Amino acid sequence: MPWTIFYVRRVHAGFNQRCRHQRLDFVRVKIRHGFFLVRRRGKKFFTAAESATFPDMVVPQTCPDQNRFRTVRDWCLRHPRWMLTLLTVVSLAPFLAKPFNIDDPLFIWAAEQIHSHPFNPYGFDVNWYGMPSPMWNVTQNPPLACYYLALAAGIFGWSETALHAAFLLPAVAVVLGTHRLARHFCRRPVLAALATLFTPVFLVSSTTVMCDVLMLAFWVWAIVFWVEGMEQNNFRKLSGAGLLIAAAALTKYFGMALLPLLAVHALIEKRGAGRWFACLMIPLAVMGEYQWTTHALYGRALFSQAIDYTGHAQDFFAVPKMAPGLTALIFTGGCVASAVFFAPLFWRTARSILTAFGIFGGGMLLEKYALPRHAEWAPVEFQIIFWMAGGAAVLALAVAEVLHRRNSHSWLLMLWVSGTFVFAAFFNWTINGRSILPMTPAVGILIACRLERNAPVNRKNFPCGITICLAASALLALLVARADFLLAVAAREGARQVCAKYGGKQGTLWFQGHWGFQYYMDKLGAKAVDMGHAALKSGDILALPADNTNLLPPDFKTATLQETFVAPGPHLLMTEDVRTSAGFFYAPIPLMLPFAFDGAPPESVAVYRIK
Repeated sequence: MPWTIFYVRRVHAGFNQRCRHQRLDFVRVKIRHGFFLVRRRGKKFFTAAESATFPDMVVPQTCPDQNRFRTVRDWCLRHPRWMLTLLTVVSLAPFLAKPFNIDDPLFIWAAEQIHSHPFNPYGFDVNWYGMPSPMWNVTQNPPLACYYLALAAGIFGWSETALHAAFLLPAVAVVLGTHRLARHFCRRPVLAALATLFTPVFLVSSTTVMCDVLMLAFWVWAIVFWVEGMEQNNFRKLSGAGLLIAAAALTKYFGMALLPLLAVHALIEKRGAGRWFACLMIPLAVMGEYQWTTHALYGRALFSQAIDYTGHAQDFFAVPKMAPGLTALIFTGGCVASAVFFAPLFWRTARSILTAFGIFGGGMLLEKYALPRHAEWAPVEFQIIFWMAGGAAVLALAVAEVLHRRNSHSWLLMLWVSGTFVFAAFFNWTINGRSILPMTPAVGILIACRLERNAPVNRKNFPCGITICLAASALLALLVARADFLLAVAAREGARQVCAKYGGKQGTLWFQGHWGFQYYMDKLGAKAVDMGHAALKSGDILALPADNTNLLPPDFKTATLQETFVAPGPHLLMTEDVRTSAGFFYAPIPLMLPFAFDGAPPESVAVYRIK
């Protein structure tokens, strides 16, 4: 039953005051802070006889409607974890039916293999680069996320909605883990969790069935157990952190970066080695066993192969030395846009410096790295400069925290952010949003710490400026997630249109291109072209999507364009389209954007008939 606000007259004080709206654990009447708080009985207030017991109390006849908002707000403040869980689910629920796209098919195919051969997840061939290759040679990720997919599919089925619903659990775990970790760093853990949730990179990554968010869930909780184990000298929690590091590394190899990060934190915290060092041996032992097992299965140790693949890919793309760092700055500012929106609240003197860096430095760089485009460059140039300055602000925020506090926690956050940035810029085989994702919880905590230091306020109230920044960040994140959703829908619709007209007729239906387009073309009975041993014959049909990967258009002497299918996609915002300089998942050329506000061309599929 709700509490009702009453006007109470203190006779001996000689003034009227309005009692505060609070929830208490008792039933009838209680005096708190000098005010009477009375609970309603059903739909009736206390009778006159009952209220006569308290002559100083004036009973109102109606309950104000505005108290409903206060009731909801107070419930959220009393149950922050439930509130964060509901917000995460509500934010991701509109995208549960999102078609599979980008690298989703690789994880789904491995999960299907696990159902039939649980101890050989990569023992099959896949045509991903234009010709059949062993899956263990194509994928550069460990299989734990595939096992999670196989488990979820065995319970709920293989539909898009079922698998996306299963990946709500890791997303909720990241948000709740950020909230718990932030309690050790600041007095605004809810703000830190919300600043993590409402970032474009987190929402977009949470709408895939790839390994990134699951790895981040293990990552965050490993740090939670490690920090608490250090503070409490609890060896069990430190051992749990070691197991979670191993789980993160078996989900995505970047999880091994937790070893140096937590080792440095422990050395600063404890001023020397201790029992905690043994806990870091757990992931090393697990990954050593993984190396031996994969070498026995496939003749190659897959962790070492992923490291070699990074070097080969960097040599293949031959990106200029300065470009990766600049592109990583752009991706950092755009993917963790919540920090950019909050910047006016905690940057004063630095705003002019960042603006000057963005205008002059960005303009000089754009002259050096000109990018091909289908339209005028002005809108994209502005976005590149803006997000580049935002990325610089994120790194400056991490450095400023160390300069202010100089303790193990501040060093942990700074190394967390800067280490992720350095890996994404110089060690990963390509710069993308998924390589920026691991820094989002640290940036959310840094935002909360900075706002607390600049303007300490009641921890239960959000000032208007913070609310506006959160709302703007949430709006941008949802718009980017919606654009990626529409892009996946367009890829599936293009495959359906082609197969509906040309599938099952005279001549074989072939296709080039991969990602979600390949997944649905395979499901509908089309065949992927083997560029090494082309088997196309006269009368066969070849389908080519306009914006995809590993495409080789046919010679017009041997093929005739029949028609072009157009599928409606995103209009003003793109997440993956080199024609608009958007490369959220892959950035093959310098100075690309994680997402681009621009007039996006429609998604199209050209159909050729072989002569």
